[in-house]
This record gives sequence, structure tokens and C-alpha cells, in this order.
Amino acid sequence: MKALAILVAATSLLLSGCATTLRSNVTVFHEWPSDLQDKSYTFETPSPGEDTLEYRSYLNLVSGELAKLGFTQAASTKDAKLRVGMQFSTIDRPVKVLTATDPWMYGPGPWGYYPRWGYYPYRYRYYGFYRPYYDPGMWGPMEFRETIQHNYDRNLRVTINNMQGKKLYDVSVQNTSRKQSTPLVMPALVQSAFTGFPGESGKAKRVDLELQ
Repeated sequence: MKALAILVAATSLLLSGCATTLRSNVTVFHEWPSDLQDKSYTFETPSPGEDTLEYRSYLNLVSGELAKLGFTQAASTKDAKLRVGMQFSTIDRPVKVLTATDPWMYGPGPWGYYPRWGYYPYRYRYYGFYRPYYDPGMWGPMEFRETIQHNYDRNLRVTINNMQGKKLYDVSVQNTSRKQSTPLVMPALVQSAFTGFPGESGKAKRVDLELQ
């Protein structure tokens, strides 16, 4: 029983360690009527090019957040009082990164490169390691390695208008991260769009959510 408790605790710690924080910049503009009682809505019809399975899955995320706020999806357009629109984009912005390799820190060996602490370039004194000298002929020049780091800019916009076209709610969510998968981060972006709904109009805020 004790072993089982230790296993459960270790598993919980592992899962909690997998959580990362997704930081988004959220900007809201709205003229939300305080006396609005009927929150039935329908989604805007996307263009044929946008009407993908991915797009529909994100509409389901928006629908789920609206349900938490008391909105209901109407069976047909004629039964709806509001019209909800959604747009999203993901842009990959690759950046070249140069990493310098210090010839003092690593050296060749029979099993590959390894730290040289206490080896050739270091001598040990009672107060620690030190470098006695630097011989470029022995250790070689500093090396640089070029890698590509991908930063993904994601933008989500959700609008709510009445059936006459009056704009009631317009929110934009912007996030930049190294997460490649848009479906992985989209639930947090949609949740950020409705955090504190309707909120203060014309004010940008930062929303931090844990991403498992």
C-alpha cells in the first residue's frame, strides 16, 4: 500500500512537471448590452477555403466557452439573435541561432566529447579549478554551430454581432511560442478570448494559462 502511495505521488509530480505556461496578449473592444437576455447565436458561414475540419474543431472550442457564459447555439439562423465569427492564423518565423562551443570545456575522447573538468586545460588548487594557459594550437579555435529556431505567431479573432450587423464584441488574441502544434495551444487561446467576459473595452491585457 505504501509503495502504491509513492507511485501515485511520483506520477502526480511527473504530470505537474509537464505543465507549461502559455502567455497571450488579449485586446477587447465591445459595446455589450447589459440587458441582453436572449443569447442564442449562430456561426458565420466560412468561405469554402476556410471550411476545413480543423476550422470546425476550433468552432467547437468557441461553442464550449460560450456555453459556459450562458450562450446557446440556435438550431437555425432564423432562431438566432447573435452571429459569431472566428478567424485564426499561424505563421512560422524561423530564426538562425549561432551557438559557440568553448574549446576549453569539451575535448575528444575514446567515447566522444566529454567535459574536461580536472583534465588537461584545468589544474586543481585548494580553491578550485583554474586555466593555466590557452594554446590555440593544442585546443583549436572556438567553434560555432548554426541551428534554426522556429517561433510560431498565432492570432485568433472572435466577433459577436447582432443579426442586424451591429458589432457587440470583438476580441483578438496573440501568442508567440515555440509550440509547433496549433491544435495543442488553440484551447488555451480560445479560453483566453473569453477570460473575464466582456471585460473592459479598449484595454489590452495579458492572460497566462497552464498548457498540459
